Amino acid sequence: MNLVLVEPEIPPNTGNVARLCAATRTTLHLIEPFGFKLDDAALKRAGMDYWQQVTWRRWSNWNAFVAGLPPVGRLWFVESDGPKRYDEVVFLPDDYLVFGRETAGLPKALLEQNREMWLRIPMFNPESRSLNLSNCAALVLFEALRQQGFAGEV
Repeated sequence: MNLVLVEPEIPPNTGNVARLCAATRTTLHLIEPFGFKLDDAALKRAGMDYWQQVTWRRWSNWNAFVAGLPPVGRLWFVESDGPKRYDEVVFLPDDYLVFGRETAGLPKALLEQNREMWLRIPMFNPESRSLNLSNCAALVLFEALRQQGFAGEV
């Protein structure tokens, strides 16, 4: 599996996602610009000593990332208001789970262009805007891993 953070802004969220990726052997893709420096203390603290266990790539922008995609990888865009719930699709091992910035999410134009790949996490309180980024990443990633029988579990 692959987890993609597009222009992440909050160091602890990115650190927590890195820790998630280390624990699940999921490749992390970080797409610039970032709202922090990669040597940020909060980023390291949240990821603790897991950073050396993470397989990750840094991309200069969205276009560079897309140009580097292998032909077998599918992009799933996780954002509020998606037409499908994340548990209504079948995930494959080479899929990419794409999450946007904490404050702005993914660009609406990108979502509309990829409507069939746009997923949502159900919300039950209309006054709650969203869940935390690292929580969302964990929810969707573990559903994808569950569908694949938790292959590689130790």
